[in-house]
Amino acid sequence: MEYGIFGLIILIADLYAIYKTLTSAASTGAKVVWTLVILILPVLGFLAWLLFGPKGRAAHV
Repeated sequence: MEYGIFGLIILIADLYAIYKTLTSAASTGAKVVWTLVILILPVLGFLAWLLFGPKGRAAHV
């Protein structure tokens, strides 16, 4: 059971990262690469996305 909660937290974090990546202003190629990295390496991919991934949409003034 201890791993079940941890797995659920990782799943939620990965889904959030994928959503934020797909809604970012990054190019289509970058979105595909980041999504694949997050899906293939759930923990390391999320941490890499957190540190180096595309940020949200630029604010339009």
